[in-house]
Amino acid sequence: LRRMLEQLGTNKFTKYFGIEKDLATKTKEDIYKVIIAAEELAKSKTGALIVLERDIQIKDIMDTGVAINAEVSPQLLVNLFTPNTPLHDGAVIISKNKIAAAACILPLADDKDIAKELGTRHRAAIGISKESDSIAVVVSEETGTISFAIKGELIKIPGKELRASLVNELGWFKSEDEEGDKDE
Repeated sequence: LRRMLEQLGTNKFTKYFGIEKDLATKTKEDIYKVIIAAEELAKSKTGALIVLERDIQIKDIMDTGVAINAEVSPQLLVNLFTPNTPLHDGAVIISKNKIAAAACILPLADDKDIAKELGTRHRAAIGISKESDSIAVVVSEETGTISFAIKGELIKIPGKELRASLVNELGWFKSEDEEGDKDE
């Protein structure tokens, strides 16, 4: 009985009984996990670049890194960006609700109008968002600021607004508590 209760929330159990979460719920949960990781990385000013693949597949970019194929978790994301570890350089790509690859090399945006203070990580985020419909979440190593890039534009906003923006951009509705916050 105890073992069954332990397995209650696992994927294996829910798949066996056909109670699998729908894609929208799973993606929304993954976004929250990415934001939790980004906020934790920002506190320690650990640079990070997390790409959320959307409709346009970026398998060629994933192939430049190391395949991971793991469930999305804030702990794993934070660990992947820990300095002086083998996979900390480059981007992590989340595809089909999995951490697909780490240490991926992204195309850099070379626009002349990009602010000089933005480094390679931010230019890579802008670059991937221009070349695909992916969204890239960036944590600045120097300032601890969290930003995201979409459609070639870099947007800096606080964590709570970032969560709502990502959920909105990925096409899912906000939860009731987020809508309640909007009314206040």
